[in-house]
Amino acid sequence: MAFSFPAFSYIIALIVDAFLIFFSIFHVIAFDELKTDYKNPIDQCNSLNPLVLPEYLLHLLINLLFLLSGEWFSLLINVPLILYHIHRYRTRPVMSGPGLYDPTSIMNADVLTVCQREGWIKLAFYLLSFFLYLYGMIVVLIAV
Repeated sequence: MAFSFPAFSYIIALIVDAFLIFFSIFHVIAFDELKTDYKNPIDQCNSLNPLVLPEYLLHLLINLLFLLSGEWFSLLINVPLILYHIHRYRTRPVMSGPGLYDPTSIMNADVLTVCQREGWIKLAFYLLSFFLYLYGMIVVLIAV
């Protein structure tokens, strides 16, 4: 059993992925509250927009660690989501601050459905990634 940089990368990835799962759950709950008119769009966007860049940066951090440690399979699985995050941020509505969600357009049924679906897909991806990272950590730790 050897502790190496790939094992360290997987441990950090597990911790960061737990935060990403939390962000995704918060995302899903927030859009459900919008759909049921429990909260107004301005408050919801003010609570969601500050979480966008930390989510993207945390996801990039674990993939940078995978790149540096040579864990190509884990990196390859994350590349489509990284590309989607870049595309999503580049095509965001014109706003004064960082974030993706504009209070004036978020209540549009199509936008709300897309955002809600995006939250569920990210939640599923991060949950599957968590178990993949756990498996990768175990394999790296028991490798000779």
